[in-house]
Parts: sequence; structure tokens; C-alpha cells
Amino acid sequence: MDGYFGSYALVGLLLVVGAGFVAVSFAANRLLRPHRPTPEKRRGYECGLDPAGGGWAQSHVRYYVFAFLYLIFAVDAVFLFPWATVFARPGFGAVTLAEMFVFLGIVAAGVVYAWRKGVLTWV
Repeated sequence: MDGYFGSYALVGLLLVVGAGFVAVSFAANRLLRPHRPTPEKRRGYECGLDPAGGGWAQSHVRYYVFAFLYLIFAVDAVFLFPWATVFARPGFGAVTLAEMFVFLGIVAAGVVYAWRKGVLTWV
């Protein structure tokens, strides 16, 4: 498996082995599981209580905005911690520092935008 196409063959072989493992696992599960359906088992389950009401519930859009803001800060942390460890090594200078300040500026602009729109006020 040397050469240019050897690497692709290895990746293809790993994909085939992985897909085979998943297929064998699902087949073994289907063959070994107990299968005794009853009307009680087919009924919906809601925290130990009988289901009540319809299956449709509306959520306020504010929760999606909070989730989006969380993702912004999570991605910010994912980039800041590795950057801090790499920046401590010799050979990284002002360019790396400037790139991180540009990134932090974009994140800060997003936070200021959310603050000006009133998203960060708790209701």
C-alpha cells in the first residue's frame, strides 16, 4: 500500500471495515434481542405518566438565541486555549497576536450586537 493511491486504498479499507462492523452489530442486535410487542409497549412514554395533549409544542425564539450565543463563546474558547499554548513557543510573534485580536474583535462585535438588540437581558 505504498504510493499515492495506497493511502486512499487504506482509507477505503477502513471505511469498509467500519461499515461492516456497524452492519454486523445491528444484525446481531436484531437476532439476539427479545421481541414481544404488546399494546402497552407501543404506547407513548412521558416521564412515567400517561401521555396528555398533542405532540406539538412551541418554543420561544429567545432560547435559540441563547443557544447561538453559547456556541459563539464555546467556539471562542476552542480557539483561545490552543492559541495560548502555541503562542508561548518561540517563533510566533506579532502576526499571531494580531490574528487573535482580529478574531476577538469579531467575537466582541457579535456580543455588542446582541447586547444592543436586547438579547442579553433576562426576562
